[in-house]
Amino acid sequence: MSSQPQPSPTALSVPSSVASPRLAVRGLAKHFGGVRAVDDLDLVVMPGEIVSIIGPNGAGKTTLFNLITGLERPDRGSVWLDGRDITGRSPDQIALAGIARTFQQTRIFANMSVLDNVLVGATPRLRAARAARLVAPERRTVPGLNVLALVAETLLALLRPPAVRAEEAALRADARQTLSIFGARLLPRQEHFAYSLSYANRRRTELARALALRPVLLLLDEPTAGMNPAETNEVMGLIRTIRDLGITILLIEHKLDLVMRVSDRVVAMDYGKKIAEGTPLAVRHDEAVIEAYLGRRAAHPGAPVPAAEEVADG
Repeated sequence: MSSQPQPSPTALSVPSSVASPRLAVRGLAKHFGGVRAVDDLDLVVMPGEIVSIIGPNGAGKTTLFNLITGLERPDRGSVWLDGRDITGRSPDQIALAGIARTFQQTRIFANMSVLDNVLVGATPRLRAARAARLVAPERRTVPGLNVLALVAETLLALLRPPAVRAEEAALRADARQTLSIFGARLLPRQEHFAYSLSYANRRRTELARALALRPVLLLLDEPTAGMNPAETNEVMGLIRTIRDLGITILLIEHKLDLVMRVSDRVVAMDYGKKIAEGTPLAVRHDEAVIEAYLGRRAAHPGAPVPAAEEVADG
C-alpha cells in the first residue's frame, strides 16, 4: 500500500467532532416474526475509531447495518449521528447525513465504467442538478410535488446550464482523486467497464463509490470476503488509510486476524444481542465469544482459548 499514491488531505479529509459520539445506537430492536434479529442493542462509536462487529452467521450484524442505514425500520430504539436522531429516515436521507456503506454481496453497475460507478456515489452531493433537494422531507408526501421536482431535474439534465456543467466537472475530478487512493488497482482502469474487473477490483470499486459520498461514517460489510491473504492485507492497509482521512469506520468481518490487527474496539454479537465489547484481545478471550463460535461453555474453565484463525473458521 505504501507505494500507491495517497490523496491530499485537503481533498479528502473529513472534519470530525471530538466532543460527542459519531454514532450512538440506543435500545435498537428488529424482529422478524419470532426471530429477534437485533435485540435491544446499544452501541457507541467515537469519531476516528475503527470498531469491528463480529459474531457467527445469523448473529444480526448485517441487520444492524440495515437499521443504521435505513434499509430496515427498527421496531424500537434509536440511531443518532453526531447528535442528530436519524431513526427511521430513508436511505437517501441517511446518505445525505453522512453515512455510506458497502454490502456483503458486491453491488456495482457492471455495464458502467469504474469512474461512472464512483460518480454514482457522489450523487447525493449534487446541488445545481438536483431540484428535489429543495423539497423539505416533511413535504415529500404532498401530491405532485415530487413529480414537479423530478421534471425540473430532467430539464436540468437535458439543458445542462453552466452551473450543472461546472458541478459535473468538479465531481469527475473529485472521483479521480478518490480512485487515486487505490493506486494502480483502479486508477488506470477508470474507463473500463466494471464487468471486466477482477473480483477484488469490483469490491474496491464498491468501496470507492462509498467514499465518493465523502461520509463521516463508513460501514463496511465483510470487505475482504472472497479475497486471498495478500488482497486481505492490502484492504487492511486501505482501511487504516481511510481512517487517517478522518472517516470513522464500523466494520463487519469474519477474518479475526484482520479484526485483531486493525480495530480499536470490537463488539461481539450473538442472536441479536451484544455479548462482549472491548479491546480486540479482551474480546478474543471472552468466554461468551468462545461459546458463540465454538459451543464451549464458561463452565469448562479448562477449555483452551482458540487462536484467531480458529474463531474465524468457526
